[in-house]
Amino acid sequence: MNDAASPSSSFVDFRDVWLAYNDELLAQNHFAVEAINLQVKKGEFIAIVGPSGCGKSTFMKLTTGLRMPSMGKILIDGQPVTGPLKISGMAFQAPSLLPWRTTVDNVLLPLEIVEPYRSNFSKNRKQYEERARKLLQKVGLGGYEDKFPWQLSGGMQQRASICRALIHEPKMLLLDEPFGALDAFTREELWCILRDLWTEQQFNVILVTHDLRESVFLADTVYVMSKSPGRFVVKREIDLPRPRDLEVTYTKEFTDIVLELRGHIGAIRKTGAAINQ
Repeated sequence: MNDAASPSSSFVDFRDVWLAYNDELLAQNHFAVEAINLQVKKGEFIAIVGPSGCGKSTFMKLTTGLRMPSMGKILIDGQPVTGPLKISGMAFQAPSLLPWRTTVDNVLLPLEIVEPYRSNFSKNRKQYEERARKLLQKVGLGGYEDKFPWQLSGGMQQRASICRALIHEPKMLLLDEPFGALDAFTREELWCILRDLWTEQQFNVILVTHDLRESVFLADTVYVMSKSPGRFVVKREIDLPRPRDLEVTYTKEFTDIVLELRGHIGAIRKTGAAINQ
């Protein structure tokens, strides 16, 4: 599978990356992901889909520096990844808000932890809090800034979680099944919120999802992973014009792409191999 972006111009650059989870598995040539070559342009929104256990979350850990590859090289924004990245934000399926902190204080948490904000947090708290409140208003949580997590719905908590991931203005947002536990209407509402935040700020996004409609609606490019050991076997550029409204999800062009991706995943589940591109 070839990528259009050249390595030199890529924001995310995986060069023949393999990962085994420990030395014993490495000695047995038992890899979680293998032969990952991926170049993602600056500001690009990609989605990764594939069968359960294929290595999608492992790929995310490699991208954020939470795992180092057994072989190969990873560069983010032109720099080799040698440990956890400060230029990324993450949100997961479970919002994991601290129950004893208000919404705004949960959003502020990364600024209390990540340098250079941490050293100046007390001095700049008022400025940071203004930033957090503006971000919460953008995602429809105006009036809920001082509520506690138990006073928020699941969708509201997930909005706060996304704000927390973005508060330190990262260059890259990584989302691991962020809307998977929500009802369909709330999920679609959050698609639009994420779309608008990305359109405005143009950070890179890597979205791992099982929802093919979600991937096609949000992403510039969708990648399909094989069964474990995971590798990218399909690259599908989504040529639907932007900005995209929910109405596009009812068009033939949209559903054709979803069905095409479903066919690839169905082939992988049956045989372990994708339909040839």
